[in-house]
Amino acid sequence: MYTLHYAPDNASLIIRLVLDGAGIPYRTALVNRATRQQDSAAYRALNPTGLIPTLETPHGPISETGAILLWLSDTHKLGPAPGDPDRPTFLKWLFFLSNTAHADLRMIFYPHQYTPSDAAAAHHEIISTRMLRHFGLLDTVARQNPRLFAPATPLGVYTLALTRWSALYPVNAPRWMDLAAFPALEALAQAQEARVETPVIARAEGLGAHPFTRPEQPTPPEGSAY
Repeated sequence: MYTLHYAPDNASLIIRLVLDGAGIPYRTALVNRATRQQDSAAYRALNPTGLIPTLETPHGPISETGAILLWLSDTHKLGPAPGDPDRPTFLKWLFFLSNTAHADLRMIFYPHQYTPSDAAAAHHEIISTRMLRHFGLLDTVARQNPRLFAPATPLGVYTLALTRWSALYPVNAPRWMDLAAFPALEALAQAQEARVETPVIARAEGLGAHPFTRPEQPTPPEGSAY
C-alpha cells in the first residue's frame, strides 16, 4: 500500500483524487505546515526539497507532482501507454501543467520569492494574464481530448486543482479567475464534483461542498493548507 504525505488543499490533493478515482489503496500521512513539518529531518529524508506531496511506494518515495502522476499512470494504466497514439499528447500536456502552468501559479502564490515588494502589483498582473492564456489553451485541448481530460484522470484533476487555487490564492490579492470563461473546464469541474470520491476528499480536507465550481477557503479538520 502507498503512503501519501499530504497537506490540505496542497498539490497532494491532485494525487489523492487520482488515487481514489482509480480505486488504488493508500493511506495518508499529514504534513503539518502550521508547524513547518515539511522542514523536519524525517520529511526531508523522504523529499529533500521539503515540498508536498511525497508518495511512498514499494520502490521508494517519489516527489514532484508530475513525476508521481506519470509513475502512477504507467504503473496502473491511468493514461496512454508508450506506443499509444495519444501518448505524445498526454506527455506534452502533463509537462505543460507541471513545468509551466503550475510553476507560473506558484509565482502568484509566493510573489516575495520572485519580485521586490514595490513591484508586486505589476508582477501579479503579468502572471495572472499568463495564467489566463494557459487556461485558454487547456480549455481548448480539454474540448479536443475529452478522454485525456476526463474526471479522475491525471490531466483532468491537475487542471482542476489549478483552476481552484487560481480562484482562491493569494487570499488578499485581486480575484482574476472566472471558471465560466472556460466552458470545457467548467464542465470538467461539474463532472468531477459528481464523482463519489470528490465529496469524501472534500470533507477530509475541508474544501466545501463545491471545491471546483464554487471554491471557498479550506477549513481542514487537521493540519493547515498554508
